Amino acid sequence: MDPNLKLNLHDGEFLPDPSMCKRLIGRLLYLTISRPDITFAVNRLSQYMKAPRVPHLHAVHHLLQYIKSAPEQGLFFPTQNSLNPTAFANADWASCVDTRRSTFVFCVFLGNNLLSWCSKKQPTVLISSTEAKYRALSSITSEIV
Repeated sequence: MDPNLKLNLHDGEFLPDPSMCKRLIGRLLYLTISRPDITFAVNRLSQYMKAPRVPHLHAVHHLLQYIKSAPEQGLFFPTQNSLNPTAFANADWASCVDTRRSTFVFCVFLGNNLLSWCSKKQPTVLISSTEAKYRALSSITSEIV
């Protein structure tokens, strides 16, 4: 998903048949189990399932084109692997145009194997980018423990 794409609740016309867009997003939610590369995009799109609009459907179609062009992406678990845990976290301060909430993401690896990942909107509006990153680190620490 284009990181500069700013979707919101009010731009564009309503879809004449929103059930098609809702079904597509539901299927994409199921696909995130084995495709962590689309988790962020599907999370963003699922926020607009209540009343999807034309720009949301265009973003869904763009995501479907990406999935079709990269079928080899997904989880791979090699048999020979180290057992060193590694974790990465990041936060995007006030990235949601509608609620001004921050989004945080993290992933936890054991060797080269991806164990856990999350992309989630933080429950409260945060004062600074430092606070957003601190909360992301707090979440990943809880996940590791």
